Amino acid sequence: MNPAKRRAIYERLRAGNPQPRSELSYRTPFELLVAVVLSAQATDRSVNKATAQLFAVARTPAAIVQLGIDGLIPYIASIGLFRTKAKNVVALSRLLVDEHGGVVPNDRAALEALPGVGRKTASVVLNTAFGQPTIAVDTHIFRVANRTGLAPGKNVAEVERKLDKFTPDEFRRDAHHWLILHGRYTCVARTPRCPRCSIRDLCEFRHKTPGDVPPRPFAS
Repeated sequence: MNPAKRRAIYERLRAGNPQPRSELSYRTPFELLVAVVLSAQATDRSVNKATAQLFAVARTPAAIVQLGIDGLIPYIASIGLFRTKAKNVVALSRLLVDEHGGVVPNDRAALEALPGVGRKTASVVLNTAFGQPTIAVDTHIFRVANRTGLAPGKNVAEVERKLDKFTPDEFRRDAHHWLILHGRYTCVARTPRCPRCSIRDLCEFRHKTPGDVPPRPFAS
């Protein structure tokens, strides 16, 4: 895919959603961190339902530590892998209290040193809570990047490297949100909704879902 087409894709996505936001509910960097850890293999909707009750009683690292694993589990039992996630959330909260004064660090290495926090989670927190131009590659973004030809790669690391390399600076801050939302609602896994897609004519996917909406002209 050439640079002009990549730019056009981001321009279309920006036009459709000028100020994209995470669909996870949070008020502080710590709440976002907890929500992202809980969201692994779970829907944002299920996480928001659980954290609405949890954050009403414990919304700081110290409060989560005081709650403990057994106290936390009832709030997140509706989410997959809740026992492991409970252990990680309490452990990362304790580490935040002991080593960071109860404050979520805005440094990748420090974030990835927290229990249950990998590169993707750290990237989401750095981008969404601290405004850093990171692009976290999840299942949706991996699919969109490969299917459209925007940043094809055999694995998450390769796709991330290509997105970092080829995404123009002006779009890097919001690229994560645009691509994940596009994958979640339009470029879905089983049958992509190509007829309603704003970038249909720019996409290089060969097997587009047929429909009556004509493609928009693109001048390279």
